[in-house]
Amino acid sequence: MMDPANPTPLPWLAPTVARALAMPHAHALLLHGAGGDGLFECATTIARAWLCEAGGGGARPCGHCGACRQLAAGLHPDLHLLMPEELRHQLGLASADAGEGGDGDGGPKGKRKPSRQIRIDDVRAAIDWVATTSSRGRAKVVLVHPSEAMNLQSANALLKTLEEPPRGARLLLTAAEPSRLLPTVRSRCQVVRLVPPDAATARAWLQAQGLTQPEVLLAACSQRPLDALAMAAAGIDAARWAALPAAVLARQAAAMAGWTVPRVVEALQKLCHDALAVAGGGAPRFFPAQALPVPASAAALAAWSRDLARLARQADHPWHEGLWLDAQLARAAAAWRGEGGEGSDTLAA
Repeated sequence: MMDPANPTPLPWLAPTVARALAMPHAHALLLHGAGGDGLFECATTIARAWLCEAGGGGARPCGHCGACRQLAAGLHPDLHLLMPEELRHQLGLASADAGEGGDGDGGPKGKRKPSRQIRIDDVRAAIDWVATTSSRGRAKVVLVHPSEAMNLQSANALLKTLEEPPRGARLLLTAAEPSRLLPTVRSRCQVVRLVPPDAATARAWLQAQGLTQPEVLLAACSQRPLDALAMAAAGIDAARWAALPAAVLARQAAAMAGWTVPRVVEALQKLCHDALAVAGGGAPRFFPAQALPVPASAAALAAWSRDLARLARQADHPWHEGLWLDAQLARAAAAWRGEGGEGSDTLAA
C-alpha cells in the first residue's frame, strides 16, 4: 500500500499521471504499459488523484486530505478495484472490501481455485455499483486491472458503461497488451501510454532500494525496475543471475531451487535467446556477455527454443518438479553442445 505522505513513490510516473489528469473530461482511460514499469502503481495514482479532495491548484493526490487517507487505508467507498481473484490474493487484497465497492460474492469460496479472469458477475457487480450515488460526492472510479483478464462475455458486458457511464463515474483500464482487448473496448477509451524510466533513473532508484549492480537485474528484466526489484526480493541477486548460465550447463539444479515452473521456463527462454544471439555473432540481452560460453550450434538452440515455447504453454501442468527440472537442464546442456536431443515434453515425462 502506498504511503499517504508519498502518493507517487516511483519518480518516473509523474509525467504519465500529469498527462492523464490533463484529460478532465475523459470518462474512460486505457493506461498502456508494462507491469514492471509500474502500470498498477500508475493507475492507482491516477485513481487517487481523481478522488483527492485537496483544494486549490496543488498537486494531486495530495496524500493528506480525508479522501487520500481513506485511499491509503484501502477504505475509500468510491473506488472499486475490478481484478481477478488470483491477483487479489497476490496483492494481499481481500476479495470483498467495502472500501472498494464491496465486490463480495455472497459467501465463502471454499476450496475453489481463485480465478485468473475477470468474470462477468464481477463486471455486472461493478456496473451496478458505479450507478449508485458517490459517497463523498467527488466521483466514482472503477479501476480494471489488467483489462486483458476480461473474457469475451465480461468485456461485452462493460461496453455500454464505457460508452455511456453514469454521471460522475470514471473508468480506468490498464493493459500491457491492448491488442488483446476487443476493438470495441479500445475505441471507447482515451489511451495514455505509461512512459518507462530511462536507464539512469531506473538504476538510481534500484540503488536507493539497496540493490547492488542493478544494471545486471535490469538487463535480466528488459529494463523494468519493479521486475528487477521483485527478482532481488526472491533472492536472485546480480551474482546469482550472472552465475546461472554456468550452473545450467553444469546441470546444477540447486541454482534454481525453490523456483516456480514459470520462472524456470522464463529464465531458460532468456538463456536460449542470448545463446542464439551469441551464436549469430550478436550481443546478449539478458545475461552478461562474459557469463555465456559460445554454443556449438544455432540449429540445436532453435529446436530448444521451440521446446521452451511449448513448455511455457504447459506451465500449469502438475509436473514432478525435481524430475522436470533435471530434464530441462539436460535439454539445455545438450542444446548448447549442438545436440538435437528429444523435445522437452518427452524429457519432462
